[in-house]
Amino acid sequence: MVTGVVYDVLVDLRQGSPTYLKTEGYLLTGHNQRQLLVPKGFAHGFVTLTDEVHFLYKCDNYYCKQAEGGISWQTPELSGIWPLAVDQALLSPKDTQLPTLAEFRQNNPFVYGKI
Repeated sequence: MVTGVVYDVLVDLRQGSPTYLKTEGYLLTGHNQRQLLVPKGFAHGFVTLTDEVHFLYKCDNYYCKQAEGGISWQTPELSGIWPLAVDQALLSPKDTQLPTLAEFRQNNPFVYGKI
């Protein structure tokens, strides 16, 4: 059962896309029962807005540690999209080490392809 409140953010990373680097945010709750499809070529992150959240997601392939990556939620291109202040965020140790979008793009050129 899905419970709690999550704010989910998508960023289009497809070079050549008319929505390249555009962001969208969605409120997903146990009450509204909304689902979100994240297309290939998009970054995806979320923040829980309630103390207890049960959140389900599916992937189109098996987990691959070598393909794992991430972008800092504080990257300049994402400013203003998140519904909380920097001093309110409680991050996992892994999330505190994430690069900015510019650093991610520089170190992961294989991720970006033409649409």
